Amino acid sequence: MSLQEASEARKARLLALRRRKLGEADGGEGSSEPLIKTRNFDPVSRTLKKYDGDVEMEDTVEKKVKGLAEQIIAEDEARRQQELDIFNIAPKRPNWDLKRDMEKKLAKLERRTQEAIHTLIRQRLAAQKGESDDLVGAMNAQERQDAKADLSDDDED
Repeated sequence: MSLQEASEARKARLLALRRRKLGEADGGEGSSEPLIKTRNFDPVSRTLKKYDGDVEMEDTVEKKVKGLAEQIIAEDEARRQQELDIFNIAPKRPNWDLKRDMEKKLAKLERRTQEAIHTLIRQRLAAQKGESDDLVGAMNAQERQDAKADLSDDDED
């Protein structure tokens, strides 16, 4: 198909389109009588067509959001039930967040405190039995051992 043939075919299509828009027939008839379009008019009975309200639109916003409202209501109800939980209602103390943040450090200190208490008890028992004549010397030796243990604990953490 050459360019000239394509051009002529396009012109013919445009002319046919123009005639259709003006209401003329494709046959090229030059009738000046306009074409009557009967959307709501019945040409046989020469009366208006009755409105048929049963015809549904294919795609409407109402159809798209039909189940959405029920879903949102159900989610909202679930949230309300969660909010009514007794633990969420009870007020928290003003320092609850500080306690939460300090728990790890306090656990480490609690362990060290228990170790120190055990060593003191051992030293007292040893002093009572008479195993150590020099109580001060035994306590100093024990403190050095604790210091070494603390350094090794710090390296582990």
